[in-house]
Amino acid sequence: MINELRWNPLLGCWVVVSSGRRVRPWRKATCPFCPGMPETGYDWKVLVLDNKYPALRVKPKTSMESRDIYKVEPGYGYCKVVVEAGEHEGDLDTLPFDNLIEYIRVLVEECKKLCRDDKIEYVAIFRNKGEAIGVSLTHPHSQIYALPFIPPRIVVELKNSESHYRRYGDCLFCRIVKLEKEDKKRIIYENPSFIAFLPFFAMWPYEVHVYPKRHFPKLVEINDEEVNDLADALRKVVSAYNSLFDFSLPYMMTMHQAPCGGEYEYYHFHIEFYPIHRSRDKFKYAAGIEWGFWVFTYDDLPEKKAEELRKALKSGLDKASASIHQ
Repeated sequence: MINELRWNPLLGCWVVVSSGRRVRPWRKATCPFCPGMPETGYDWKVLVLDNKYPALRVKPKTSMESRDIYKVEPGYGYCKVVVEAGEHEGDLDTLPFDNLIEYIRVLVEECKKLCRDDKIEYVAIFRNKGEAIGVSLTHPHSQIYALPFIPPRIVVELKNSESHYRRYGDCLFCRIVKLEKEDKKRIIYENPSFIAFLPFFAMWPYEVHVYPKRHFPKLVEINDEEVNDLADALRKVVSAYNSLFDFSLPYMMTMHQAPCGGEYEYYHFHIEFYPIHRSRDKFKYAAGIEWGFWVFTYDDLPEKKAEELRKALKSGLDKASASIHQ
């Protein structure tokens, strides 16, 4: 079992190398996350498990020594799985609302615990949903990677938000919320604490961002009212997705927060969704211009896609209301 970090000198970032993950199970007939299985037991609402095939370990082994600009470091860290409910099927819009609230609270507590380790610099929370995304187990679950470095995507966001703060004296993300509320055309859903919108600068056809209206950099700073409102916002966004084409839409969900240590008053916690469909029967493939040059192309207008999602959310809410009153 090799768990190491290899430095990419061209991009200035670490690559996680994990030889043990090549043997992880692929869509087993027996689900290890269902209640009553050896790892899970019974009498739980939301469950946190250690990943059995972790990309990072607290006792990592490396395959070689560093040589010249080819730097190798131990792949130290934690990989957790958060099982959001006992039900084998479903999504964030079908889970009991109490589960969603508990799910967010569990994520907060895990962030607190993992950041107590001085070797951990960043806690990355993400959710992959759907076979088209490549999930190996379909039971609803999220993942947490506690990393010994700050991910490059977050490094860029930190740099740009700090630059904006120093130049203008306000938060870049709060400015985005202000502009989206003024334009109104790209807002999908809004409640007292959160706003969900398809960003002006979207890279994926139905990309949605969820921002808290109150400024705070880390998930651990969320308050009780905001936990409820975040659960509500997540449910509404996913309901819009699953009503868009009348099937369960695959997507990636990532939670972006400030690093564990230090002060980041200029940063703003938020969530980003990336569905890979561009229409009912077509995918948005990230190809040469995207992967090779990091230049994303958008084949429509974000405002049009936002309107489609608003209509889908209304349809989903109408169906849910009708089923309650039957």
